[in-house]
Amino acid sequence: MNFFTPEQEAQLLSNGRPENRDQDHAPVVKLYIPFTHCVWLLSELEHDEPDIAFGLCDLGMGFPELGNVSLSELASINVADITVQRDDGFKAEHPMSVYAEAARSLGHITDDWFALLVAKTNLETARGDYNTPKPE
Repeated sequence: MNFFTPEQEAQLLSNGRPENRDQDHAPVVKLYIPFTHCVWLLSELEHDEPDIAFGLCDLGMGFPELGNVSLSELASINVADITVQRDDGFKAEHPMSVYAEAARSLGHITDDWFALLVAKTNLETARGDYNTPKPE
């Protein structure tokens, strides 16, 4: 299974370059296992080890986390002809930090716009980088 389009792979490799690693990239691709709660939002491929991707990983047990995943391990998953699939309809609207915040709050990865808006607002409030007028 080829998990990425050529454009996605180029973006993942670019994001994984050493000079780009410390940035809060938006997820580039969403992978999932049908009929389960297993989801991976990936934002980077290791430049020197393109079998290793970085992203938000959710094995459906209530503890999504940021980390690395082996693409060859994902490709080896096959239970009753069910394999890891790419969600071709996924388009990230936020950086990875927002998806991670929402996932930590809910216990699973979500693309629900309201949950992501709440997560974004919570992060902005915590960082103090919101543009709300201050009372005088």
